[in-house]
Amino acid sequence: MTEMKFPGKSDIVIQNSFPLKYTLSIVAATAAESVTYPLDLTKTRLQIQGEKQLSAQKITSAGKKGFISTAVGIVKEEGVLKLWQGVTPAIYRHVVYTGCRMGAYEQLREKVLHKNSDGTFPLWKAVVGGLSAGAIGQFFASPTDLVKVQMQMEGRRRLEGKPPRVKNTWHAFKTIFSQGGIRGLWKGWVPNVQRAALVNMGDLATYDSTKQYLLARTSLQDNYVTHTLSSAASGLVAATVGTPADVIKTRIMNQSTDHTGKGLLYKSSFDCLTQTLRNEGFWALYKGFLPIWARMAPWSLTFWLTYEQVRSMTGASSF
Repeated sequence: MTEMKFPGKSDIVIQNSFPLKYTLSIVAATAAESVTYPLDLTKTRLQIQGEKQLSAQKITSAGKKGFISTAVGIVKEEGVLKLWQGVTPAIYRHVVYTGCRMGAYEQLREKVLHKNSDGTFPLWKAVVGGLSAGAIGQFFASPTDLVKVQMQMEGRRRLEGKPPRVKNTWHAFKTIFSQGGIRGLWKGWVPNVQRAALVNMGDLATYDSTKQYLLARTSLQDNYVTHTLSSAASGLVAATVGTPADVIKTRIMNQSTDHTGKGLLYKSSFDCLTQTLRNEGFWALYKGFLPIWARMAPWSLTFWLTYEQVRSMTGASSF
């Protein structure tokens, strides 16, 4: 008769260790990013169109297109593979960003903010945890996000007859560093961190709170049904609260700079906000909302289902 072996204390510690959960979050994020990346590139192109572009002779405004026409235009004019241009730095970003934000949120939930005695985690604590975790993760990942945005815009720049700025991921890093030093790698980090804090407030807090509610108030179990419903809610909330900051972040990061690294279009994220509102109106802050939400919904679904599943497979506790 085969002897049944139960996991010892050391096994449980390893299964719930920070390094393991960090690695599993990267695996889940890589899967989600690869599947939904074309929507992110289309969103970035939409957010840039309509802003005033500087040229040697005059200021012009780019023509306006919708989500579908923008995506179709990329395929026709640049090729279908261009829909994945910049995916490498995007994955690099998640190695830092998602690993840090997921790890930070759980550390805050378990050791700083603490759950209630009955195991629940109040909404206000989830909001604080989500804001903090998103800000921490994005600050460290900001250089990879800058490279991703610039690579996403290369196809359009070349079609407009502008000289290419970057050839590949590492060339982009070297170029940005040579032009602006370490500080240049963090260009746009303020709106970037603001956007990530808001998105994670929506994503992490909504997923955690919705999952708690469904498990406590319904007959649903901690399985893929609960994970799917929770991820659907988190994707919608994250897109709603994060889109304005995402627009500002994209425009700050994409603008040209002088020899000192100073932006030629916007002085700060607040200046970008006021110029956008003045020149294009309030709804310009929600440019790209459809592709953001259309991407966040499947991204959130793919990420959370994968993350919960790989945690279960490795013996780690459910999120």
